[in-house]
Amino acid sequence: MSFVSPLFLWYFMPAVLLAVLVLPRGWRNGVVAVGSLVFYATGAGSFTLLLLACMVVNFAAGPALEPDDWDMRPAQRRRWLLIGVVSFDLAILVIWKYAGFATEQIDAFAGLFGGDFPIAELALPIGISFFTFHHISYVVDIYRGERPALRDPVSFGTYISMFPQLAAGPIVRYREIADQLPQHRRHRLDDIAAGFPRFALGLCKKAIIADSLAPMVDACFSTPADEMTFAIAWLGAIGYTLQLYFDFSGYSDMAIGLGRMLGFRLPENFARPYSSVTITEFWRRWHMSLSRWFRDYVYIPLGGNRFGAARTYRNLSVVFVLTGFWHGAAWTFVVWGVYHGALLIIERAFGWDTTPQAPHQRLARRALTLLLVVFGWVFFRAADVGDALTMLGHMLVPDFTGLTDVVETALTSQRLVLLLGAAAIFFLPAHPVAGPLLESARSKPATALRVGVMTVGLGYSAILVATGTFSPFLYYQF
Repeated sequence: MSFVSPLFLWYFMPAVLLAVLVLPRGWRNGVVAVGSLVFYATGAGSFTLLLLACMVVNFAAGPALEPDDWDMRPAQRRRWLLIGVVSFDLAILVIWKYAGFATEQIDAFAGLFGGDFPIAELALPIGISFFTFHHISYVVDIYRGERPALRDPVSFGTYISMFPQLAAGPIVRYREIADQLPQHRRHRLDDIAAGFPRFALGLCKKAIIADSLAPMVDACFSTPADEMTFAIAWLGAIGYTLQLYFDFSGYSDMAIGLGRMLGFRLPENFARPYSSVTITEFWRRWHMSLSRWFRDYVYIPLGGNRFGAARTYRNLSVVFVLTGFWHGAAWTFVVWGVYHGALLIIERAFGWDTTPQAPHQRLARRALTLLLVVFGWVFFRAADVGDALTMLGHMLVPDFTGLTDVVETALTSQRLVLLLGAAAIFFLPAHPVAGPLLESARSKPATALRVGVMTVGLGYSAILVATGTFSPFLYYQF
């Protein structure tokens, strides 16, 4: 079930919100947990059993991982239990997400010697990367003593399976939401009033902009290598840069808005990333919940930046190889991760990871950062590394060939206007960020934005959804 499907918008969401609103507040977690499992089952089917199995293992391990002031549970035993549970979580992720990729590589290697190796063909469970990271956050935060284990399976099920963030984030660390799981919600109507405009903003981003740009982007990236041109390459790269941002940030706005309506404050995930002046800043603004997760559970445990430059660069390399691989079982994602890791290392090595003071220098660095990000998205979107290199090669070598008939057909006047309008995000200042402004600010600009989103934007989005012109969120595949 997608957030932009009529089934969700007209039936599921209103039913859950109505139940949370009218039933006693002590029932909230139960309503959210049951509704979330129904939401997941409509799209994942039998994979719901896999999710439940992972939940059972992690919930059962929680109490035994807590530090014990009376030394009744030796630290070594807790450490081995943590290793076992995290290994279980990662094994589930590796088997279902990477077994096919791994066996393909083995088969290719065996083919060099005339051999053959069977390729594993496993369907990818929706949201497996996200609920795996939630489980790991839960057990690690308990082991560290940052939050106590949950004894109530309903509260645990609410955290792990909460439908706003289950399929595509944001990634909510356990310590960020543990204090919200007790059901002390008092201002239910205020929460709905604050969250719904944020949800509507995300719906507008997705339905009006991201889905409208998708056919044009698909046409550009599916252009054969011998027909690729300078214009098609740049149109596809810029189009995808905008499509991905409005699709994923739109999902995040919808998730945060839904969470607020249910009485939860989910963490922010985007903060105008295309206004960044450095790649370091970009990763503080893009998919922030993923960056925080890798920082807290990989980068800092590896030593962070505490043991000299060489160890810091090694740790950054590990984190961004894993970041790329987390996004998908393909060499394109690995290359994209290595590319960003290398850019971060270069910035640190030369002291370019800070914002210049002079306005002209900030402007130049912002343009360069955006250009580097656009190049990186080509690897992220391309079918394989060869296609990505072909497109990048055409982006670097101008020609006057123009567009193919297929791309011209996809680039309608409406899409061109939307593309140019969406490109305004490249030139806007870093602050304020629209989502939080819309949700909580009471200024005249915030009020005007709310009125526009809730009338024109929401109405047009509803028409697009009703006519079936929507597509799955891009991050559902991760």
